[in-house]
Amino acid sequence: MILVWENCKSARTKNKSVSESFLHYIWQFQYFEKSNLQTSEGEPLQIFNTGHHNTNAGPDFSTARIKIGDIEWVGNVEIHIQSSAWYDHQHQHDPAYENVILHVVWKNDKPIQRRDGTFVPTLELNHRIEESIIFRYNKLINNPEEVPCAKSIQSVSDITKYTMLDKALLQRLESKATQLTVTLEYTNHDWEEACYQLLCRNFGLKVNADPFMQLAKALPYRVLLKHADKILQLEAFLFGQAGFLDESRDDNYYQLLQREYQLLSAKYQLTEQKLHIAQWKFLRLRPANFPTIRLAQLAMILHVQKNIFSKILEAESVRDLRRLFSAQQSTYWLEHFHFAKKAKGGVASLGEISIDNIIINTVVPLLAAYGKAKDETLYLDRAVEFLQQISPEDNAVTRKWYALGLEIKSGFDSQGILELHTQFCLKRRCIDCNIGATLIRPKPNEHHIARRQ
Repeated sequence: MILVWENCKSARTKNKSVSESFLHYIWQFQYFEKSNLQTSEGEPLQIFNTGHHNTNAGPDFSTARIKIGDIEWVGNVEIHIQSSAWYDHQHQHDPAYENVILHVVWKNDKPIQRRDGTFVPTLELNHRIEESIIFRYNKLINNPEEVPCAKSIQSVSDITKYTMLDKALLQRLESKATQLTVTLEYTNHDWEEACYQLLCRNFGLKVNADPFMQLAKALPYRVLLKHADKILQLEAFLFGQAGFLDESRDDNYYQLLQREYQLLSAKYQLTEQKLHIAQWKFLRLRPANFPTIRLAQLAMILHVQKNIFSKILEAESVRDLRRLFSAQQSTYWLEHFHFAKKAKGGVASLGEISIDNIIINTVVPLLAAYGKAKDETLYLDRAVEFLQQISPEDNAVTRKWYALGLEIKSGFDSQGILELHTQFCLKRRCIDCNIGATLIRPKPNEHHIARRQ
């Protein structure tokens, strides 16, 4: 029977609200009453195929197949909360919308015409969706908790949860690969230079990522490679260009770096792009993560490993990668956290956790981007394999999800969780999440809701 809500006194019904993404979900899975289905113009409507969900520009669903009256149509479906949004979005001027065979809306507040004057058939859904589905949807997306489904996730099957983690992880790799294309364009598609810039950014961790990236752009990798055999010159380049050599200090090593940087900066005309020491943050960082220590560690890696990107492509295991990034900083920086300030008990070199962080945030995105650019699935498969071999990240987000009962066994799981948390939970994209969609969909006892054909 057709569900009619006008006379319903329920407060939930009066306050119900929906989004376009919710209507996409309802349309895609056909979670609405379909008996005596008609367009707003009163013509009988049959739905044979909802079409393919389009996440790019253009109508929301393509190649749908429906029947209106006695005529069968194949084409696009556009979805809006109100039909008047068609004009708000200027679809009447876009040729891509000329092949829309059905306009699916929550409320039909205005008839829509094509450029030739013909009306676009419209299906209004606000009387055809079960109240309980709308209630569950609103309850989920309006939950103030960081993870909207925290209190109900235990009712979702493990296979649904981990399928969503797989989906989130692949989305994360795709996103990072796309971000790298911007860096590649900046470096004229020089993969070694792009690798160097990404490595620098990740050496800064979250706190100093931006100044590290600015340093990498101001100090090209091709310049450093010419001096890679001399660690002192690499350190002079990095500390000088970072703005750490602008003071007077009674420290022989510091003065030696100053003299080297003066010569090198004059040779390569670097001073105009030099950073200021005030751009670097030390507050609330463990001494082992001070930018001075990270710069010294980076200098040694650049000294020991030339053409890093080529070696990343050659690596076949996490063990190979850990060897690649396991260089120990120079003697001075094994004893100092800062210039002229000796550390008590010495300074450790890069540990396994730090190296794994480099693998997760530098190596894996590079392999994903390279595989995408070259259309070679080998590199994407290798990126996923490396993540599966690495221990999971331990942070506030992963701990939260661990407390919710998710097993986090590897970097693959923790990266998937980070993507799920930031791109789905915090943005309230519950409809796009397998977990949220499962919690919202009709329950087994809601038989009157039409299922997907």
